[in-house]
Amino acid sequence: MKVLLYTEGLKTIGKSGLGKAVQHQIKALEDNGIEYTLDPKCQDYDLVHINFYGLKSYRLAKKAHKMGKKVVYHAHSTEEDFRNSFIFSNTIAPLFKWWICKCYRLGDHILTPTEYSKTLLEGYHLNRPITAISNGIDMSFFTHNEEDGQKFRNTYGFKKEDKVVIGIGLYLERKGILTFVEMAKRLPTYKFIWFGSSPLSVSPKKVKQAVHTKLDNLIFAGYVERDMIHAAFSGCDCYLFPTLEETEGIPILEGLSEKANILVRDIPIFNFLKEGQDVYKAKTDDEFAQKLRGLLEGELPSLQGNGYEVVKNMEIKTVGKKMVDVYKEVLKEK
Repeated sequence: MKVLLYTEGLKTIGKSGLGKAVQHQIKALEDNGIEYTLDPKCQDYDLVHINFYGLKSYRLAKKAHKMGKKVVYHAHSTEEDFRNSFIFSNTIAPLFKWWICKCYRLGDHILTPTEYSKTLLEGYHLNRPITAISNGIDMSFFTHNEEDGQKFRNTYGFKKEDKVVIGIGLYLERKGILTFVEMAKRLPTYKFIWFGSSPLSVSPKKVKQAVHTKLDNLIFAGYVERDMIHAAFSGCDCYLFPTLEETEGIPILEGLSEKANILVRDIPIFNFLKEGQDVYKAKTDDEFAQKLRGLLEGELPSLQGNGYEVVKNMEIKTVGKKMVDVYKEVLKEK
């Protein structure tokens, strides 16, 4: 079996969650001994695995079918997580849904990261088999390390006694950046640092204002390599993830693997995590402030390590085996 793993515009989206998911796919194929190529000009593949919904991806899928090749389409995006992303995203969301459905229907089989996103896609009436397989987590890399945690604190000038809260994501309202900045305003005695960035030129005014907020306890660190993300998980007191919508959210898997304390928004995608047992959850800014303060002041018990068992079956090699099983099933179909 030879797989053409194709991700249109990978250089552009490489720093996003999708870029990370593709890196995990590559490692999963390598760990499971599957031959693959990233070259779309390749002709001697058996199956193409497509990760994006651009015009080149659409044409490649059409071409593959004409050549008698099988197509697996990875549905990383939904209309729901397209909303609240950039200027006019909500206005064009129905058109976006129409287009991704047109692309996804070119798949002989559709992959998507979670049961939640699978349920959304089933509501799109794609009439294709859909399998939920996690984007995976490199648990050997995202392992709690006190020394690396201290390096993170030293890098950004945090003292031993500082209570540090981290956030991760693009500059999108959907990622919860407005709530993150609001927490920094309400809780000035704690330190807040946000990793990740995206062009503010396409962001709505309120997101631009949030990113330009000047507070002594708030840092926008921009994009950093995964070594620093690992160190930040090891050195923070809480990972705050107030996202409004996800198809999975790889950073939360990384945080659980690092045994970090985590506070997330109480939305359906996180139903697999138990409130007060694996993570803490909140719905409103008032609840976020209350639980964040309670956790950092020791009024709420630490949950460090409690969610570790949850992500064990999402390790990349295990995920890769499930992915290969889908490939084999698709190749058997006439």
